[in-house]
This record gives sequence, C-alpha cells and structure tokens, in this order.
Amino acid sequence: MGDDKKSRFRPRGCGCLPGCGGFVFVFLLGGALSLFNATFGLGVSVGVPFTQSNITLAGSIGAKDKAADALPSYAKDRLAGNQNFVNNSTTLTIGPAEGVGLLVIGKQDGAPAIDLYLVLR
Repeated sequence: MGDDKKSRFRPRGCGCLPGCGGFVFVFLLGGALSLFNATFGLGVSVGVPFTQSNITLAGSIGAKDKAADALPSYAKDRLAGNQNFVNNSTTLTIGPAEGVGLLVIGKQDGAPAIDLYLVLR
C-alpha cells in the first residue's frame, strides 16, 4: 500500500507558466523585453469544422503597456471577456513586464480558418 501512494505522488515544483516558472519567465524575459520597450506575441487559431467558431491559443510577453497589443487582432478584444463558450485569460505583471495568456473557444469575428501569428514589436 505504501508503494502505491509513492507511485501516484507527483512532486510540484517550478514547471511551466502556472506557478513559480511563470514568475521566473515573466521576470527574466519580460523584464529584458521591457528594457527595450518591446513585446513578443505568439498565437495559433484553428476553425472548428461545420461551425463559425475558432479555437485560439495566444500569448504575449514584454512591456506592460504593450502586452495586449501583441495579441492577434481577433483575440485582443477577448482578453478577460465572457462572450465565448470558453475564455481562459491569464495575466502576470511584475514591475514593468507583463505576460498574457489566452485560450478562447467560440465565435471570433475576423479570425481566419487557420492562423499562425508571430510578432515582435
């Protein structure tokens, strides 16, 4: 019985964005980008067949006042909104740096059927 509990136990640590890994990521990369008043944005969108909906995953990191502007135009207005079937928005601000993550499933005006968005401003 003791071995079963050990095999199911998964230690938590500094993993990807949700946790102290996100803090370090925004602090280091976002801080470096904010020194140059720059922002990096990445997004992927795929249309849902036989519907007018899309699945969009987007994120940006950099200067606090420009982070939302680095998102795709069709996803920028969905940040922290409630007008879709699923809208999961996450932001982390540390001093002059900000990291933004967004997952949207639903109708998004102006979203293409397939899109890969990459920007450095």
